[in-house]
Amino acid sequence: MVEAHYPIQLVAHLTGLSAHVIRIWEHRYQAVDPRRTRGNRRVYSERHVERLNLLRDATSIGHRISQVAHLPTAELRRLAGGPALASGPGLRLSRPVSTVSRLIDESLSAVHRLADDELRECLRRAVVELGILASLHRVAAPLAQAIGDQWREGTITAAHEHFATAVIRDFLATTARPLGSLAGAPVLLVATPAGQIHEIGALLAASTALNLGWQVTYLGASLPAEEIAGAARQCGAKVVALSLVYPEDDPFLDGELTRLRQSLPDGVALLAGGRAMPSFARALRRIGAIPVDGLAALGATLERLRRMQQRNRC
Repeated sequence: MVEAHYPIQLVAHLTGLSAHVIRIWEHRYQAVDPRRTRGNRRVYSERHVERLNLLRDATSIGHRISQVAHLPTAELRRLAGGPALASGPGLRLSRPVSTVSRLIDESLSAVHRLADDELRECLRRAVVELGILASLHRVAAPLAQAIGDQWREGTITAAHEHFATAVIRDFLATTARPLGSLAGAPVLLVATPAGQIHEIGALLAASTALNLGWQVTYLGASLPAEEIAGAARQCGAKVVALSLVYPEDDPFLDGELTRLRQSLPDGVALLAGGRAMPSFARALRRIGAIPVDGLAALGATLERLRRMQQRNRC
C-alpha cells in the first residue's frame, strides 16, 4: 500500500501541536525530516506523526525538546512509557497514565455498563483535551475498534455495540461539528454498502471530513449500490467513501462494489476503509477504489483529491 503523506495542517490536528511548533522542532532541533512536494509544501508520513506525538508526550512530562529531539523513535517509545525527569537536580516525576489511554479505557467501561452520560462525558473531554480531529483519530477510532473486537469475541453483546453507535452518532452530530459555512466546499458521500452492518467507522469518517472542510452527505449502514450511486448523483458528490467493517467474508460484496462503480458518474472518486478492507483488496483494485487505512490517511487522501480537483478547474 502506498504510504500516506499528510500536510502540516492535518498533522497539527492529529498531534495537538501548532504548525509553528512543528516547524520550530523541525528547523531548530531536526526532530523530523518531512519531504517537500514540487510546490515546496511539507508532507509528513505516519512515522513523522508518531514521532511528533511521542515528542509531545515526552515534553509534556518535563523533558526538554533539545534533550529528546535526536533520540531514536524506539527510545522515545520507551521514554513515553517510563518515568520522566523534571527540571531541578535529582527530582523525578512519575509519568501519569496517558490521557488517550485513560479516555479509551473509561469510554469502554461506560459502554460495558451502558452508561450513556459517562460515555458522552468521555467523548466531550477527548475533544476538549485533544481537539476534534485528534480525538477522532486517537480516541474514538481505537474505541470503535475495541468495541468491534469485544463484540466478535463475545465479551459484549450486539446491544452494547448498538448503544455505543447511537451515543457516538448523537455526540458527533451535536458536538464534533465544524463552525462556519461550508458553502462551495466539495461534497463527500459516506455510507456502508449492503450487508455491512456496522457504521461507527462511517460516522467517524464523516465527522473527520466535515472538520476538514468538506460538505458531507451521510447515508448510514447497509445501502444497495444503486441507492448509493443515486444519492451521489443527486447531491453532486465528488467522492464516495465506504466503510467496510463486518462481515469480512461477505460473498455478495464483490458484486455490490462492481455495481456501485458502474453506477457512479464518471470522475467520482471511490474510497474504501475499515478493518474488513484488506479482505476485499482484489475487488477494490478491480474497480479502481482508493484504499484508506485509518482516519489520518482519509484526511491526507481528501486533501490530495481536493488539490487535484482545484487544478482540474484551473
